[in-house]
Amino acid sequence: MEVAIIKYNAGNIYSVDFALKRLGIQPVITADKEILQRADKVIFPGVGEAQTTMEHLKSNRLDELIRELKQPVLGICLGMQLMCRHSEEGDADCLGVFDAEVKRFIPERQEEKVPHMGWNTLSDMRSALFTAEQEEQYVYFVHSYYVPVNACTAATTRYILPFSAALHKDNFYATQFHPEKSGSVGETILKNFLNL
Repeated sequence: MEVAIIKYNAGNIYSVDFALKRLGIQPVITADKEILQRADKVIFPGVGEAQTTMEHLKSNRLDELIRELKQPVLGICLGMQLMCRHSEEGDADCLGVFDAEVKRFIPERQEEKVPHMGWNTLSDMRSALFTAEQEEQYVYFVHSYYVPVNACTAATTRYILPFSAALHKDNFYATQFHPEKSGSVGETILKNFLNL
């Protein structure tokens, strides 16, 4: 199986690479259009800032490429947010795969820190990424922006308010949490994606 990780100006690519190698997959990290189109699975990870990242994707025409991919695609963290229509972070127009707005967390109480950083449980799972055993299991988050619950929400978590822990539409899957940093639960989610 050919798995490609999209190479662009965002962090976290190598932790995804290591997680896949632990599963026996040797992924290719690339921005090459032909390799990405040919791959069996594509992963779009990311840690960074929405507006500058979108500018980079557009200048390299990766925005068009990602939207046109036909195989299963997994967005992670910033990757998920960039697959939405718009982000409040830098007032960025994003890829529009998911018709959703990315919003900044606004703390309501002193103990609610932003960024949201740590382990939270998954609920209301509606996607082949998840199995019933993962209901209420803990996964690792680190983010200041969130996607509200919407028609494409594939799993929910709660921090300050309920939000989308995962999204799914057609061949596009995405997680706000980091499966590559979520222990055995995250490993199973990555396996489920590879088995789609």
